[in-house]
Amino acid sequence: MVLISFCKPFNQPNMLMKNLFYFSVIFVLTACYSQVKNNETEAGNETSSTQPEISEGNSSVKHFKGALSNGMKGDSLSFDVSADGKKLENLTFKGWWRCSGKLEIQRGVGPDGFYEVNNGHVDGHISEPPNGGSTAWRFDIKADIEGKKAVGNFRMNINDLGCDTYLLKFEAFAE
Repeated sequence: MVLISFCKPFNQPNMLMKNLFYFSVIFVLTACYSQVKNNETEAGNETSSTQPEISEGNSSVKHFKGALSNGMKGDSLSFDVSADGKKLENLTFKGWWRCSGKLEIQRGVGPDGFYEVNNGHVDGHISEPPNGGSTAWRFDIKADIEGKKAVGNFRMNINDLGCDTYLLKFEAFAE
């Protein structure tokens, strides 16, 4: 009875439901948009605050960026090599991978940790979370770094979810 008297201003009983539905859709879209904008802002702030300055000399971090020769068009890989040449960090993959048989795009994903570099060679993996688990992300890289050029292989996967880039070949150059 109360619902019907509340709906009288709308002239139809189902008009209230329509208005509630539209309000819900607008609310959800607004919340999602706000979350996306917050994430973009946070990502932008992280990049600007944690991005090392890059210079031509050996006294600073080298930022490498490159393409994947056997991936989808536009796929890329980037990373930093520490000034002493002993750490590869900030590994970031942007591109396509297969997840449960479907192509999905990753707009910038990588591990939080670092890889050890020995005499210009890196060969390792990082799992997140570190103890693994059925839905752990695994980042594998094997590369040779010489001066301003790096050549190697990269793979990212989540076994139990069937997500995988498969083995990708890359060539990256210090910027």
